[in-house]
Amino acid sequence: MKLRPPDLEKISNVTLEHYNQHAEEFWEGTRDHDVSQNVEALLKHIEGEPPFAILDFGCGPGRDLKTFSELGHVAVGLEGSTRLAAMARAYSRCEVWEQDFLKLDLPAGCFDGIFANAALFHVPAQELSRVLRELRATLKARGVLFSSNPHGHNEEGWQHGRYCAFYDLETWRRHMSGAGFVELTYYYRPTGLPREQQPWLAGVWRRVSP
Repeated sequence: MKLRPPDLEKISNVTLEHYNQHAEEFWEGTRDHDVSQNVEALLKHIEGEPPFAILDFGCGPGRDLKTFSELGHVAVGLEGSTRLAAMARAYSRCEVWEQDFLKLDLPAGCFDGIFANAALFHVPAQELSRVLRELRATLKARGVLFSSNPHGHNEEGWQHGRYCAFYDLETWRRHMSGAGFVELTYYYRPTGLPREQQPWLAGVWRRVSP
């Protein structure tokens, strides 16, 4: 069923309000997560010499934003939740743009890399290709996008007060390639476990020139 503009507005508003209401709880539950594998996956595929301009898409309270900054990169966060954006600014001391994922306003050709860790699965399937094209446009030529999302069988809907979409690998590949990216690598997380115990699908993608 096609989502109409009022449906999309509700999806954004309700999901963001969930994060606003649970900001402290979310921070306490995620601040110690080790995503160094994901950070390294992005950085090692960016061409050129550091420091890199990095957009932390869906930066939450700023954990990974601070990591990129401490590594010497020029890191900018993007977060839809007002409370999480404020927490990210305070914690990371980086610039954070408060933007709804479905209403992005991004500069063209600005970033060497985009780090979308546990963020894009909140985008409804019918809007995903558009959002990915907008992310592609804010990358420099041959820029790199990292994504990590909980995977599934392409089901979507409301879960615990948030709108979520759980894509399988082939569907995710179709969206990414259709938006102008080529696949560099993918893996499931956490490493070293049976697939049924690896809920996260991660991948690195390069912007196709021009």
